[in-house]
Amino acid sequence: MLEFLWPWAFLLLIALPVLRLTLPRKSNPQTALTVPNADDFRFKDQLRSMLASGRRWWRLILLLLAITAIVTALARPQWSGDPVPLPTEGRDMFLAIDISQSMQQPDMRLNGREATRLTALKHVVEPFIEEREGDRLGLIVFGTGAYVYVPLTADIKTVNRLLQETPVGIAGGQTAIGDTLGLAVKRLLDRPIDHRILILMTDGSHNSGVLTPEEAIDLAVEANVRIHTIGLGSERTNGRYPGFNRYYRRQSFMDTENLENIASKTGGQFFRATDTNSLERIYDQIMLIEPVVQDPETLRPVKSLVHWPLLIASILFSFLWWSRR
Repeated sequence: MLEFLWPWAFLLLIALPVLRLTLPRKSNPQTALTVPNADDFRFKDQLRSMLASGRRWWRLILLLLAITAIVTALARPQWSGDPVPLPTEGRDMFLAIDISQSMQQPDMRLNGREATRLTALKHVVEPFIEEREGDRLGLIVFGTGAYVYVPLTADIKTVNRLLQETPVGIAGGQTAIGDTLGLAVKRLLDRPIDHRILILMTDGSHNSGVLTPEEAIDLAVEANVRIHTIGLGSERTNGRYPGFNRYYRRQSFMDTENLENIASKTGGQFFRATDTNSLERIYDQIMLIEPVVQDPETLRPVKSLVHWPLLIASILFSFLWWSRR
């Protein structure tokens, strides 16, 4: 879109003719030529007068165009492009999702129907991610091992899409909480120190991996990583899920004490979610605790066009000067 930074400069196009008309003209007396017979000069004078009159008109037109170009340059024309979103300095936040086999336990309700823990979690986390515009989000999935599924990125749509596509069990059937914390700390070390966040969501207790939760907590505290923990489902499973009764007997409880310890020592909070409604309230609370730092900003690129009217004025003035020679 074409804009003028100083549009009032066009008032000069009105002021210049007004000054020309109001200022007194300088008298220029000429000496009369006396000849015995003026008939010989009559045709030549008429022809010369006609040529001179036409020449004055196109010179006047070129002069007016040159002055208009100068005034246009004074008005500082510029071309404004479409708004471009600017990267915002938001939080660096990893979501660590437990995808062990126990997350298939159907003890949650969604839209009046039974739903697995992972299905309910995906449903609630989706709008939470959409509201984190301006943050850099990453996704860690864990079971027997911990893996960076999506590295930190401002592309929250991709994070959401890949979360919804995450299946149960691809990381193994156990729960490596210590390794998950250690992996998140490692990936957050090179990020700005003020906003390193991890949200850990699990329904079990630590029973796998190299790092213990205590060792991982020490690393998180040293790296200034704030960890919020969310415990999903009931503390005691009812063993209703077919094919996994043996697994549930081996891991039949959630270690809430460990999750509380992780949150409190790293400056975060522990939340307990027994149904979809409570899980939604938890993410509302996290939005209040960890608000988006700033609204996304846009920049409208501006390109100056001053050089074009100046170039046109220069060409016109040069031509007028050359034509007088």
